[in-house]
Amino acid sequence: MRNEIKVNLKDNSYKIVVGDKILSQTGQSARSLQLGEDAVIVTNRYIHKTHGKSLISGLKKTGFTVKVFEVADSEKSKSVAVAFDLLNKIASYDINKKIFIIAFGGGVVGDLAGFVAAVYKRGVPYIQVPTTFLAQVDSAIGGKTAIDLSVGKNLVGAFYQPKLVLSDVSVLSTLSLRQIRNGLAEVVKYGVIADKNLFAYIFRNYKKLLSLDSKALGNVVLSSSQIKARVVSFDEKEAKGLRMILNFGHTVGHAIETAAGYKLYHHGEAIALGMRIAADIAHQMGLFSQNNCLLLETLLSNIGLPERIKNVSLARILAAMAHDKKFQAGKNRFVLPVQIGKVKIVEGVAVDVIQAAIRCRL
Repeated sequence: MRNEIKVNLKDNSYKIVVGDKILSQTGQSARSLQLGEDAVIVTNRYIHKTHGKSLISGLKKTGFTVKVFEVADSEKSKSVAVAFDLLNKIASYDINKKIFIIAFGGGVVGDLAGFVAAVYKRGVPYIQVPTTFLAQVDSAIGGKTAIDLSVGKNLVGAFYQPKLVLSDVSVLSTLSLRQIRNGLAEVVKYGVIADKNLFAYIFRNYKKLLSLDSKALGNVVLSSSQIKARVVSFDEKEAKGLRMILNFGHTVGHAIETAAGYKLYHHGEAIALGMRIAADIAHQMGLFSQNNCLLLETLLSNIGLPERIKNVSLARILAAMAHDKKFQAGKNRFVLPVQIGKVKIVEGVAVDVIQAAIRCRL
């Protein structure tokens, strides 16, 4: 299986390649893009040890030199300190070379390496080779790069598109059940915002997905990538409002992550809680039917995603939301479902409605 999807962004266009056992082909793809001669891989120790051989041998066979920099497998790696340490290491290595960066890991590595690629020498080419389900279906696509500040997530960053996204579903076989659930949360998001058929497919096949059936995983990675490519192609930098729909579940979800110090919840788990809360808000406002709420709740629970917010106070969640960059001129903005497959952006949701929806989950 090998499928290609084009992200149409004029001079910044690139392909998303989705396939099975295609990791070793990264070198051939990079060579055809003429990115440089010296590959700088940013990864973590586990991914380097588990999947690095295939990637590195493929790069060397096509004539590239390879340098690997490891970072910790933690949200803490998306810090100012780690980013600038990495920049210094790359600068020390980059003497008489023509480098390009490969983000080889999950969302943390992708965000960090993309940010470093965006700011080093005012921009060097980079490739996303996502190794988690969550990164393959979402974070590796679209050019959002960022690091975190203590007051909030992804507050320092840039839109900087990769030259290629290569998603090999075979690497997902080494993921834990928790990581698969984490990624499935974002796939459910795509179903709610844009594709009722995808939502129905997950409902029918969630057991196969949780048991790492490669065909089922390939289908949802491909469908999710197609949706995100379509949205990003139309609205690269959220200037037209459409890309905002990708934030369904993220307004409260990110706040939960931040309020919990990035320790209690993985990203997808927090987003699942955020989707439940957004659906509740939409239902309170008469936008989303009780039946559709139940469908979404049931699917998230069937997958095994959290139903309750634990060990995080309402006050901390609200404080974190106040720093949300989706809010404009003091007005909150929520992506709210109106039916499975369609959402709308609503500004100025009443605070008591938001608080009631969050309290139901505490």
